Amino acid sequence: MNNVYLAAPFFDEAQKERIQQVKTALLANPTINPDGIFIPEEHQFEEEPFGSRAWQQYVYASDMRQVHRADVVVAILDFDMTSATNEPDSGTMFEIGAAVAEKTPVLVVQFDADKELNLMIAQGLTAYFDASKDGLQELAAYNCDDLRSKPAHRPVF
Repeated sequence: MNNVYLAAPFFDEAQKERIQQVKTALLANPTINPDGIFIPEEHQFEEEPFGSRAWQQYVYASDMRQVHRADVVVAILDFDMTSATNEPDSGTMFEIGAAVAEKTPVLVVQFDADKELNLMIAQGLTAYFDASKDGLQELAAYNCDDLRSKPAHRPVF
């Protein structure tokens, strides 16, 4: 079973709801370890004040350690779905880049697939799921075993 790093913004209720929808799909996937889904929001360093230097250092080190330990990174691209561009969260993009550099497979989930996908993300991903259609069901059924040897499942533009 595969361990997952779930990269996504979690700054408002809509973002948190999208995380829960993706987590539900991952929990239904038989190739995912249900106890191995790391969600950064659930692992904040509460012993230090939010935003302090010690807090930042801990969160960065913890998140990067988990990205490197993951068998697969699942990234939700949607940040502000009310904007015209729906520019992705910069932290999520950094985590995707770290995973690609480690040659860790990246599964991208997008709830607003009408928004343009950045070419670096499109070329670096392993699989793409359009959550506005059947993407979450596809994610729940996607075989995550041996992703490093599978051809990429990229969106068509």
